[in-house]
Amino acid sequence: MRRSTILDVSTRMVTVTTLVLSIYLLAAGHNQPGGGFIGGLVGGAAIALAYVGGGLERVRAFTRLQPWTILGAGLVVASLSAIVPLVMGRAVLEQGFVSLDLPVLGKVKATSALVFDTGVYALVLGMVLMAFEALGEERTPGSSTGSTPGRGEAS
Repeated sequence: MRRSTILDVSTRMVTVTTLVLSIYLLAAGHNQPGGGFIGGLVGGAAIALAYVGGGLERVRAFTRLQPWTILGAGLVVASLSAIVPLVMGRAVLEQGFVSLDLPVLGKVKATSALVFDTGVYALVLGMVLMAFEALGEERTPGSSTGSTPGRGEAS
């Protein structure tokens, strides 16, 4: 099956732009509207565009990690950012911050909310990748079940 060249090129360009926007929403989320969830949803839209343009193989090319590894890591990061303040005698999810003076960027303020949002971002992206992994299987000719070996499975 031949794919349209115009569709292929345009989805690649829009996918990269959408991923950059999702990272911006993640980074700006603790001071403005946005954050890990909306950034993850926009990143998931980028993955959906990649699927439209190149199928399951292009979605799998986003990362060498398994989708459930990304989801699990996001869950661990988000959970730890909620529990660490509790262990230190503070309220759950209490926000802390640090100010750094970086040579090129100048004064940068980093908060613990960014750590939590990063965990949520990874969780959402992992879920989207899992959905495409589960629902986006390609059928092979002559196959009765239609499944192909996924990452980590034997041929």
